[in-house]
Amino acid sequence: MNNWLSRLLASNTASGPLSEQARQTLARWAALPEPDLARAHFETRYVVVNTEASGLDLDKDRVLAVSAVGIDGGILAPQDSYYAVLGEHPAEALTGLLQAVGKAPLIVFNSAFNRTMLERALEEHLGLAADWLWIDLYFALPALFPERFERPTRLADCMSSFGIETFQRHHALGDGWAIAQLFLAVQARALAQSALSPRGLADLERSYRQYRRKV
Repeated sequence: MNNWLSRLLASNTASGPLSEQARQTLARWAALPEPDLARAHFETRYVVVNTEASGLDLDKDRVLAVSAVGIDGGILAPQDSYYAVLGEHPAEALTGLLQAVGKAPLIVFNSAFNRTMLERALEEHLGLAADWLWIDLYFALPALFPERFERPTRLADCMSSFGIETFQRHHALGDGWAIAQLFLAVQARALAQSALSPRGLADLERSYRQYRRKV
């Protein structure tokens, strides 16, 4: 077992000692192979991750619930999804998320908020700093669809532009389902612009993010 994992499983977190089930899930997650970020989109499993929080203040608010929606080989399957309220057992909810996500490239909308909140929760409750590849549709959508979006915009506006609906807005899984549908459009357009893999799409998103900082 990796030394860092041994130390992690032997230590307590802010939530107290991890349960045996949580320890086993963490160990299985750590043993997963790293993804091949050069593989084609339609040979790759991506996972949309999203959060519900007590508010929008990164300094004061906390994660209330988490969700994951898998997109495997370009197919969005409702059964490949996960939702959990952190509640009284945040470690179990978060290890369940790890089990659902694996080490797949992650799709997020507004990483400044959702990624920050999720990474903070993982550190607090599991003592874990996971090294995923993150792709933020907040920047990828205007980069790939300049005819629709002059600049990064709200999720509601992106959904309206593509005629996307979901079963519940401002819900981690409901919004996650909408983000997953947006990602299907992103995948298709990315192929036309030679961003053929997770790494290629991440590079495109990063370049656009850097461009926005200069304008």
